[in-house]
Amino acid sequence: MTSQSLIITPNEHLTMRMSSFRRVPAFLVPALCLVLLACSKPVPVEEPIRAVKLMTVQVGEMASEAEFAGEVRARTESRLGFRVGGKLLRRQAEVGQRVQVGDLLAQLDPQDLVLAADAVRAQLVLAVTNRDLAAAEFQRTKSLKAQNFISGVELDRRQAALDSADAQVRQVQAQLSAQTNQAGYADLRATAAGVITGVEAEPGQVIALGAAVVRLAVDGPLDVVFAVPESRIGSMTLGSVAQVRSWSDGTQLAAVVREKAALADPVTRTFLVKLALDAKARLPLGSTVTVVPRALSLKGQPAIKLPTSALKQDKSGSAVWVFDSGTMTVRSQPVAVVAADGNEVVIASGLEPGMLVVTAGVHVLSPGQKVTVYRSAQQAASQAGVQNPGATAAAQAASEVK
Repeated sequence: MTSQSLIITPNEHLTMRMSSFRRVPAFLVPALCLVLLACSKPVPVEEPIRAVKLMTVQVGEMASEAEFAGEVRARTESRLGFRVGGKLLRRQAEVGQRVQVGDLLAQLDPQDLVLAADAVRAQLVLAVTNRDLAAAEFQRTKSLKAQNFISGVELDRRQAALDSADAQVRQVQAQLSAQTNQAGYADLRATAAGVITGVEAEPGQVIALGAAVVRLAVDGPLDVVFAVPESRIGSMTLGSVAQVRSWSDGTQLAAVVREKAALADPVTRTFLVKLALDAKARLPLGSTVTVVPRALSLKGQPAIKLPTSALKQDKSGSAVWVFDSGTMTVRSQPVAVVAADGNEVVIASGLEPGMLVVTAGVHVLSPGQKVTVYRSAQQAASQAGVQNPGATAAAQAASEVK
């Protein structure tokens, strides 16, 4: 065979491939097509360049006072419970009920207490009998001693037995008094006039000694309780003045700081502050009020403020997107929010005047993303007029003709 016989022309090659393809079963052709498509690399989808609204960070003045939401509470709120344990038989007190001193609030099953008192009463009868017997023996021994039939030692022994029996009687009498009192403790009564603000036990429940059954807000002075951030608690001093405004009717009252917590709440990291209202103040218990502490007033003070739409939340807390005009990208900048001023938030740290911050669409951006600056139709037309004054003049003339 010569070398020329090994040369295959393109037409022959195509004919061979077609003949081999015809040998493939028809039902395998779709599968082969899918395999070929899967092996091809997907075309990457370019991320769209978004237009963002920007604002320049500036230092302004606070327009509103520092306001906090507070709650009206009784200065004295007692958790009343039984002085003995037992099964709760019935509960007469209900939330919101007004009670007076001595009113019956709840009752325990007194059966066990009555049986215990009966047992001590029987012990008292036994002790009195033993004392009477010892007294009779002492009198007989005393008569025999007067006749010199017994020695003085025996008389002393009888005297000691009588004293011991008498002491036993006094001891059992004290036990009976205590047990009788415990039988009376099966009734829970109000210790002061006030309003029932909470119920913590229901009939049929076994109550431990001292466990709270009801909460009683005692009539008297009122307090306003509110939470202060950790960064501002240092400005709150005892005796400082605050204004309280009722949400329901707008009543305004003066109050002073009576107490502030020494430790922050482990969850909210805020400090609880109590304001003492005037003794004549009459606000509904549990009502919500607005507290404006004079010590925390921010009105007129310089501050960096941003709209709430500029804030986002990440792993480190609150943050904003800062625009880089050189690269036309955005980066995440953590910030510390200290207060609110109307519809804006006050930034304590993280930003400097002159920075450009994204104010809309912050939840669709990613670090390093390319963006463009959003311009309204009016701004776009103004910019186009600067670049082409003739076109702007023509557009104005056309509008005047119309």
